[in-house]
Amino acid sequence: MLSVGALRAHLIAARLAGVVGTSREASLRSYRLFAARDPRVLIGIDPQRTWRLRDVIELMADRCGVSADPGYVSGHDVIDPERTLAALDAFAERIGAAAHRRAPVLLGTGHPHRLLGFYVALADALSAAGCVVLTPAQGRCVDITTRFGLRTCNLDYVRRVAIVRESADERPGCEPGAHTHSPLPVRTVLAAAAEAGGPLPELVIGDHGWVCGAGQLGFEAIGLADTDDPALFVGEAEGVVSVAVPLDDGVRSPYYRPLTRYVLNRACLSQ
Repeated sequence: MLSVGALRAHLIAARLAGVVGTSREASLRSYRLFAARDPRVLIGIDPQRTWRLRDVIELMADRCGVSADPGYVSGHDVIDPERTLAALDAFAERIGAAAHRRAPVLLGTGHPHRLLGFYVALADALSAAGCVVLTPAQGRCVDITTRFGLRTCNLDYVRRVAIVRESADERPGCEPGAHTHSPLPVRTVLAAAAEAGGPLPELVIGDHGWVCGAGQLGFEAIGLADTDDPALFVGEAEGVVSVAVPLDDGVRSPYYRPLTRYVLNRACLSQ
């Protein structure tokens, strides 16, 4: 079993927490865009209150441990590993509760290159515990606006974890899939599940728009978020997102494996 101390050391050594790879410049840019309610950064959240730049910085300092000083404008961001550990415990608690009641669940990621393995392990464990891991809207087209213009993507599932693919030439069922922040994929998936008469997920697990889009529609949603993803933490502060775990979401895939073991153990789903 991975101890809390060992995981804390791993978080820092792998730069999942502590000094992370995300730059302060990137985070501040996202905070400004969020304060301006730019849809690219809201990623499905419709904030109830007005969030000024200073408000966003203060929230991210509280939830992640980044600097609360608006004058700190360059360098690397910092995530407090204690906040990551506390959020992972809450994350695992929600997963364990879903497993206990054998709830239908949905998993999706906008970071398939990095986080697919993490979610696949959760999907396997939840399925083994008797949960139905939903896979609606397989192959459905979704038009997503990117910095390169409008892209038509296709919904796919890799071992029951939803992703999108930009190219029709990519072979379904294979990695890697496309990086996206859009909430449109989860909206499409949830609409397809409803049209088919259910079941609907009682828990949505993922990142980016998968969490924010589902949470905004009233589904319980939990996920991982970097310091330049303020929407998940605002959603958590406003009660739309149940748990947002602060960590760097862009490190090498194997570095997330200790987190998988820790979460599954805490959720009593270790195999």
